[in-house]
Amino acid sequence: MPGRSPELVQTFRFRIRLTRSAAPGRTALPPPDLPRPLSESAAAPGPAAAPAAPTATGGAGPDRLGDGGFQECAGLGLEADLREYAEGGANGGVVRRVGRVRLQPIVLKRGMFLAGGGSADTALWDWLHGMVADGAPVPRYDGDVEVLDAAGARVVARWTFTRGLPLKITGPTLNARTGEIAVEELHIAHEGLRLERTP
Repeated sequence: MPGRSPELVQTFRFRIRLTRSAAPGRTALPPPDLPRPLSESAAAPGPAAAPAAPTATGGAGPDRLGDGGFQECAGLGLEADLREYAEGGANGGVVRRVGRVRLQPIVLKRGMFLAGGGSADTALWDWLHGMVADGAPVPRYDGDVEVLDAAGARVVARWTFTRGLPLKITGPTLNARTGEIAVEELHIAHEGLRLERTP
């Protein structure tokens, strides 16, 4: 609006949700039909259907992860590769074309907290252990990162990432001489990141 100064997004108030992903991966989709001659199209069967993707409530593990809240979030970025082609005879420059987009891992930090029974919550560690130890497909999680206004009543920015996998988890540095809170760090590799429009 004319005469109105733009509102800046403040980063001190945000919330993050990790929810079990129900989206199938690209490799779970059936392959496209190949064109065949008309004489073979009636007799030849089509490609077999791909197995159904697991639902959000199927399999082992919780549907929500990290409900204790996160204190820091990094990695909300995309970077495009550029391919350069040296064109013969054009010595004054190069031709640049768009390549693949590189996705950075999402890095989340939170203080360790006690779950039921008075022991440290192990949900994030169990997620990574399940990927390297179990034979079953590891559960993937979609993420929502929402930035709120100063009053905490309105979402002003929202990022979503899909089909996240645990890449790295780091426990706290223990030091008996300080009274700091134990902080654990989780790195999540994902398959897509978007900044969504908020109402």
